[in-house]
Amino acid sequence: MKLPRLRTFFLVPLYLFAALYVTAVIIINLKGDAIPALESVAVADAHKTIAIFGASGTAGDGILKAALADPEIDRILVITRRTTPRIEEGVAMGKLQVILHMDYLDYAAIRDKLSPLDSVYWAIGINSLGVDEKTYGMIHVDFPVRFVSEWLSAGNKPGSSFHYISSSDISEDSSMMWAREKVRAEKSLFKLAEGTDLRVIAYRPDYIGPTEEEANLGQTLLYWFFKPVNAAVRATQIGQAMIEVTARGSEFSSGDTLSTGKIVRYSNAYEKRLALKNDG
Repeated sequence: MKLPRLRTFFLVPLYLFAALYVTAVIIINLKGDAIPALESVAVADAHKTIAIFGASGTAGDGILKAALADPEIDRILVITRRTTPRIEEGVAMGKLQVILHMDYLDYAAIRDKLSPLDSVYWAIGINSLGVDEKTYGMIHVDFPVRFVSEWLSAGNKPGSSFHYISSSDISEDSSMMWAREKVRAEKSLFKLAEGTDLRVIAYRPDYIGPTEEEANLGQTLLYWFFKPVNAAVRATQIGQAMIEVTARGSEFSSGDTLSTGKIVRYSNAYEKRLALKNDG
């Protein structure tokens, strides 16, 4: 029996992968579970004043871009250690106020800014590569937990919401440190909101692609490879989804989570709602 040609040896797995990829794309697109657009914002005051943490990072930059473009958001507070061109653009628009803040375990200096907030979009995070568990846990768990505790003690508005970027494929039993810490963050935040008016919503994206103008070639290729199988989302889409979830108010309860697919669908619903408003 002749040995298989080397070319065939390498091409067969590639063909199988391509077949599985195309099948997954077809199945996902046949689901047809688009979310109907809101014809109007039922709780218009629920996202007039927002705060964004982590606006200098990839996800935060996209969230800020979405917020700056939203006609219903009147005021944006960006709590950050450094500014960016996008942040400066918001300042020039007169819609954004920068609060330079260095210690995310101490919010005493900005406590008076917290009560007027309708919603908070949290995007502070780091890659787990080369980071010890204590440092990773401090940034991804202690920072947001300390903020929410301070916000609640300062007196949050009824119907206010906290939107936390978590991650997909997380589990308490995972061998990956970051996956365990993300679960710990979600549970800690959900527990803080129990018995209060605050809703904590967690977003669990797979690959987060930067905004189109910030993405390099490699990031663009990754986004377009994973997008058809609902495993990638633009950072701007996360922002749009957060705004849409905020606008839908009581449709969401504290402790709800959104996967990549849901983030995309609520982003699409947001764009449909704005289109309907503009057409009207």
